[in-house]
Amino acid sequence: MARNSEKAMAMLNRYVAMKQAEGKAAPEKRPYLATECDDLGKAEKWRHQIIREVAKKVSQIQNAGLGEFRIRDLNDEINKLLREKRHWEDRIIELGGPNYHKVGPKMLDHEGKEIPGSRGYKYFGAARELPGVRELFEEQAATAPRKTRGQLSKLIDADYYGYRDDEDGTLVPGEREDEEKSIAAACNEWKTRHPVADENGEAQEVEEDDIYAVKEDEVDDTVDKTKGDDEEEKSFVAHVPVPSQKDMEELLVKRKKMELLEKYASETLQAQTREAKALLGLNYMDLPTS
Repeated sequence: MARNSEKAMAMLNRYVAMKQAEGKAAPEKRPYLATECDDLGKAEKWRHQIIREVAKKVSQIQNAGLGEFRIRDLNDEINKLLREKRHWEDRIIELGGPNYHKVGPKMLDHEGKEIPGSRGYKYFGAARELPGVRELFEEQAATAPRKTRGQLSKLIDADYYGYRDDEDGTLVPGEREDEEKSIAAACNEWKTRHPVADENGEAQEVEEDDIYAVKEDEVDDTVDKTKGDDEEEKSFVAHVPVPSQKDMEELLVKRKKMELLEKYASETLQAQTREAKALLGLNYMDLPTS
């Protein structure tokens, strides 16, 4: 029994296929460049054809079992068709058709994910899970926003400066205990570093002189000096006359008279005043003024 391929190559079958193809026109090929098309209807036709091809390839790329190389090839073909679709949409606008950038469906574009900085290249379906691509889509942990100086100042209260640390009555006793422990530890450390052997060869502690101790003789001398200084202060006598308040007032009045005479009296009047002073033997400032 003949196979189907042999039947198709038979003379009769080839003759029938040729007769059927005579009544049909040859399939028209899509132009390579959108600018080569000047018919709005044909431009719409080629756009819909590209959309069907993109939808078919997007459904194929959802299968993760195709292999890495096949998935990458499909993703490249989808991106190429999407670029071609945008070129045809621009051509449709030039020919007076609708603007599909605004009113057209965006379902195919939304299927893909774009990496920042990839200049429009998108990943569809299983291509998003390829090695090296998955890491690019992992969202980085959002860093906490930095607080301003005003926000930080709102959190500052009396506790920040330690004003209420000792209100519960536990801070002072705790500090006292720590202080005693620190003193005891310092004393033990000093004793271990400065041991002194006695006659039997055993370590003996050394008593240091108290640098703050004051001898009795020094205390008596200090008291005697203090008493002597007090007696000298009490017996002090000033040998220079100190002007009183009345003397100071008289001096200020005389100085004021002198300033007024120099300001308002003429040179002739001042010369006559000097002569009168010389004749009468009076002080120039003691003369009566009208």
